[in-house]
Amino acid sequence: MEKEVLSYGSDYKPIPATSATSGVGLEVLPDLFCYNVQIVNIMLVGDPKSEDFVLVDAGTPKSANEIISTTEERFGKNSRPKAIILTHGHFDHVGSILELVEHWNVRVYAHEFEFPFLTGKMAYPDPDPTVEGGMVAKMSPMFPNEPINLGNKVERLPSDGGVPHMPDFRWIHTPGHTPGHVSLFRKEDRALIAGDAFVTVKQESLYSVLTQEQEISGPPRYLTPDWEAAWDSVKKLEALNPSVAVTGHGLPMTGEILKMNLQMLSRDFDKIAIPDYGKFVNKDIKH
Repeated sequence: MEKEVLSYGSDYKPIPATSATSGVGLEVLPDLFCYNVQIVNIMLVGDPKSEDFVLVDAGTPKSANEIISTTEERFGKNSRPKAIILTHGHFDHVGSILELVEHWNVRVYAHEFEFPFLTGKMAYPDPDPTVEGGMVAKMSPMFPNEPINLGNKVERLPSDGGVPHMPDFRWIHTPGHTPGHVSLFRKEDRALIAGDAFVTVKQESLYSVLTQEQEISGPPRYLTPDWEAAWDSVKKLEALNPSVAVTGHGLPMTGEILKMNLQMLSRDFDKIAIPDYGKFVNKDIKH
């Protein structure tokens, strides 16, 4: 039987952007480790004394060796996750996934609505360089956007809300940024892995990305086509009253600061998150 060929899109390449926290890892909780790769966070979830852990998201293009060495530093030489869970399929969350899948021989799990973008069938809408924001938004047409093909290596997240190899977490459908975007929540300690449903840095601003100045924000504007769904998703996450949130971009946020900021974002999403102009903007959204 012929081996299935997995592939990146024809436009896959490293991106010319980085941040002050690139290469920095933070132990947010004893079993939740956040590591910054250029401009995006990956998460290692599991007890570092155990072999039972998963990787959430897969970084930027050409970062596989860095992700593997970071994993081995935390879990030991030749360690490998039980699975890779994707919050969504944008290039900075799947940028090194083919190399990681091959190196570790692991399964990938994602929401079924992300499958067209993960199996080579459909590209996401082109990034919007005209959107209100800053230099990163203007640079966004340089970012890879063609779909990758994970073939039969990707499986649907269980319909009952469970997360493979993360028994205490549930996945929550949080669309808007992408159709099948998910966030992961653990009820016991109210730990939230939010992906890009909201972020804690103004991702459109080159200054903010470089310095990682903390500021709660909606999903990255240049790649968010459905602002009404995005607002609903933030409201859904705010209602969970998370104690700690690790987002796809920016530093983790905790405690009262998280609570106050997430309440503000949920209430004033139209003022804080939705841009004043851009090709995906409909200012008639009412909540």
